[in-house]
Amino acid sequence: MSMVSEFKAFISRGNVVDLAVGIIMGAAFTAIVTSLVQDVIMPPVGWIMGGLDFSNLFLALPDKLALPGTDGAAIKTYTTLKAAQEAGVVTINYGVFLNAIIKFLIVSWAVFWLVKLVNKVKKAEEAKPAAPAAEIVLLTEIRDLLKK
Repeated sequence: MSMVSEFKAFISRGNVVDLAVGIIMGAAFTAIVTSLVQDVIMPPVGWIMGGLDFSNLFLALPDKLALPGTDGAAIKTYTTLKAAQEAGVVTINYGVFLNAIIKFLIVSWAVFWLVKLVNKVKKAEEAKPAAPAAEIVLLTEIRDLLKK
């Protein structure tokens, strides 16, 4: 079997296509959740907390380490993360990290409910008795006619 035909066989398998669809849908869902967190959830939370913008919570590190025997380095203050990054300062962006945690929790919650719904539908389908095959129905009708 040639490499091309092996690849065609691999890519045409149902699991690969399902995986590709799942990844595409996951990316689209992530974009929606990102917007939900950044544009809907975090602004009111920041407003409640006195105008705090989580995406601008960061810690600017000094230019040099303050080692014993050195004069150290003063830490400059920046009002926004963008300003600090434009100045070339190394920052620890814990506000962005908090947003990522919130986003993860929302996605996890949504996936939990989706799996729960799918499992409920599967159980409902399993609980329904399967319709008898056409041959069985025909044989049952013949039996009933013979009894009469």
